[in-house]
Amino acid sequence: SFATSCRSSARMGKYAREPQNPAKSCKARGSDLHVHFKNTHQSAQAIRGMALKKAKKYLEDVLDHKQAIPFTHFNGGVGRTAQAKNLALSSAGQARWPKKSIMFLLDLLRNAESNAEVKGLDVDQLEITHIQVNAARQQRRRTYRAHGRINPYMSSPCHIELILTEKDRQVARPEEEKTVAKLSYRRAAKQRSKTAVVVA
Repeated sequence: SFATSCRSSARMGKYAREPQNPAKSCKARGSDLHVHFKNTHQSAQAIRGMALKKAKKYLEDVLDHKQAIPFTHFNGGVGRTAQAKNLALSSAGQARWPKKSIMFLLDLLRNAESNAEVKGLDVDQLEITHIQVNAARQQRRRTYRAHGRINPYMSSPCHIELILTEKDRQVARPEEEKTVAKLSYRRAAKQRSKTAVVVA
């Protein structure tokens, strides 16, 4: 299960990237998760750079088939759907609803959110600054074929890691008084000559 995998990765492995501001960031990762690498990779690409709340809402909509995950890579034989037209990533209409990958990503986002609350970060200001899915070592099973033959029946698990960072609050800049543009020496001389003509 996901919780077991998270516990097994609790021995603080290295992340592919470290946050620029560790005090304003939190991390979460899972190793050797029993979920398809290709589907999870594309699902992670779809939420990269999103705000945490927006990403969770998007993934929940995918579970309800209200939105879809665009497949721009690993897309051989992936069907087309009208839901892919409204997505930011160009996928030529190819999209899916990978339920198991979405559930693992949602669990990982909730884990990272809990870590953020422990650190005292503002959950509403969190965004996904880093998310990465790597292929893990394949697990081997066997399937039995005709004429007494045996073929490999491999699974493709994956490692997932992500970093959430608290955005800086946007402070409205106070309206500055309009400054009069400083005239050059020649323009000032022209204006003086014009006023002198008018007075004359």
